[in-house]
Amino acid sequence: MSKKNFRVRGYITVEELKSLGLIPEQNRLMKGPVAIAECPEQIPCDICVHSCPLNAITMSSINDIPRIDWNRCVGCALCVPECPGLAIFVVGYSRDGSKGLVTLPYEFNPKPKVGDVVDLLSRDGRIVGKGKVVRVWRKNLTWVVTVEVPKDKVFEVRAIWIRRE
Repeated sequence: MSKKNFRVRGYITVEELKSLGLIPEQNRLMKGPVAIAECPEQIPCDICVHSCPLNAITMSSINDIPRIDWNRCVGCALCVPECPGLAIFVVGYSRDGSKGLVTLPYEFNPKPKVGDVVDLLSRDGRIVGKGKVVRVWRKNLTWVVTVEVPKDKVFEVRAIWIRRE
């Protein structure tokens, strides 16, 4: 793994997210789905703050990094399609067995369908396995897709690739 930071590499690592306090503790993950804002840049954007009906996302100023109060967040995913940077995901880590859930934004064609088996892509675009689409909904022009993934990949999968013949 490259030691360069995300600005040079072009994507953020889980280790960098942890160092910034953007990943919840294990005990919170076991309580159910939770949003994760992978937005490390201090840019003038606060759309996510206004999209949360539970006021679980806060910023001290419009240029701050969004912070999620994981005790308030219920993983509803209403923030996912609102983020113009496509940087908010919901992870469900508490499912029994070997599967977890990742809810992610999707702005490509073809439209995902429940039951699709898709390639799972990591932050750097590598295929890291196969997953099954379990929920699809749309807000504005963004599809919000929930994919069943291997439990050990919930912090790695950040995109999907739909292959249709």
